[in-house]
Amino acid sequence: MAADSLRRPPKMYVTTDVVAFCVPPGQDLRVLLIRRANPPYQESWALPGGFVEEEEELQVACVREMEEETGVSPSALLQLGAWGKPGRDPRGRNVSVAYVAAVRPGEAEARAGDDAAEVRWHSVSNLPQLAFDHKQIVTAAFRRLRSLANGTHFVYWLLPERFTLEELRDALTAVVGELVTAQEALSFAKRGRIIKEAAELPRQKDKYRCVAADALSPLR
Repeated sequence: MAADSLRRPPKMYVTTDVVAFCVPPGQDLRVLLIRRANPPYQESWALPGGFVEEEEELQVACVREMEEETGVSPSALLQLGAWGKPGRDPRGRNVSVAYVAAVRPGEAEARAGDDAAEVRWHSVSNLPQLAFDHKQIVTAAFRRLRSLANGTHFVYWLLPERFTLEELRDALTAVVGELVTAQEALSFAKRGRIIKEAAELPRQKDKYRCVAADALSPLR
């Protein structure tokens, strides 16, 4: 038997990290961060995440860790990529599978739990210093979110289920980083499968719903 066949697999572990975005009413784009309660990087801000259990699927682990540490569930979830540079984690060899998530404004109330001493939505324009290589992951997630805003329905998960054109315009402005006009927001809406729901009261604004976004699974 060849010596290579007797070699033990390298010792390493797998984690997940999630970059969860939200656009609160009247605010800019926000990222959900935890302040770590335990070493390494105790008291530092970091992305929600943790170890994948032996019999656990990656996306299930991602959602579980996010919910345990922040009390927030992702409205939509997409895999972003893997980070595994040797030395990225002082505890040992680690590969982290990162996800980008969208959270609707009405589902964004956060509370610290599990390994988190504190949890907070931070403006993407004013992020604190982050533990591990999480700054790189956030940067990659922000680029991915901007690309998703061009030609996909992912951005609708940053809105209430029923939204006005003004809310769509504000969300697009927050994501692309420059002012989106009402006409541009309307053009964006026309490219998607949007249902217009008439206002219930005379002075209320019409609201819309994205049927295509309804088909996106939060675990995708």
